[in-house]
Amino acid sequence: MVLESIAFALFAIVTVGSSLGVVLMRRVWHSALMLGVALLSVAVHYVMLRAEFIAAMQILVYVGGVLILITFAIMLTERVDEPESEVAT
Repeated sequence: MVLESIAFALFAIVTVGSSLGVVLMRRVWHSALMLGVALLSVAVHYVMLRAEFIAAMQILVYVGGVLILITFAIMLTERVDEPESEVAT
């Protein structure tokens, strides 16, 4: 019983910390990675509640689908600063 309470407290801290990281990160890529950590830690909470099916759906739908969609959107829309090419005169 004590180990379950310690595990719950640990993952609760991870969930809250990564959720704050989603909001407070300056770079969008880091924010998306923190969102993945938050979603995975919520799935761990579902496993601790013995709701394995909900945890699997959390991982498949949110982490597997939504986070990958966000990752592709960031990669496709992120602007890369290219150095200006010098013209030889």
